[in-house]
Amino acid sequence: MLIRRETPDDTLAVTAVTALAFAKPETPVPVEVTLLDQLRTCAGWLPELSLVAVSEKDEVVGHVVCTHGHVGTVPVLGLGPLSVHPDHQSRGVGLALVHALLGAADALGEPLVALLGSPAYYGRFGFRTSTDHGITAPDPSWGEYFQVRTLTAHSPALRGVFTYAEPFERV
Repeated sequence: MLIRRETPDDTLAVTAVTALAFAKPETPVPVEVTLLDQLRTCAGWLPELSLVAVSEKDEVVGHVVCTHGHVGTVPVLGLGPLSVHPDHQSRGVGLALVHALLGAADALGEPLVALLGSPAYYGRFGFRTSTDHGITAPDPSWGEYFQVRTLTAHSPALRGVFTYAEPFERV
């Protein structure tokens, strides 16, 4: 498996993987597909932080993206969606994607990555409840599921309410 930046030729495969990863019988088009489409055209889109996992057969089997959000007026990153094709789940694809994304974000000098997700899953990457770092979730009811992973450029003075890229508010 190779983790690399997404290219324009990957867009349809990424959409398909995202749809399969989040498929539910009652939802023909998962909200994550709509969100990803809208993120691609927003000001917060960061092509260098849209990564794909490619199989030995050169097929896209996973995708992860970070977009610019803010804590107050300071640009930070929001992770999501993270998608892995169902046939490749529980094989380390998501693990490899998140590790690669965190490394790339750190290399770009970003201060932190925030996300809404399972503490049991994301804790292995160093994510902690956002309030441990003085960051408030966009919706306080998210509690421990809203998490932050600080990076090298993080300053403890960075505190406040996190805001995702604009499409997260619409979808």
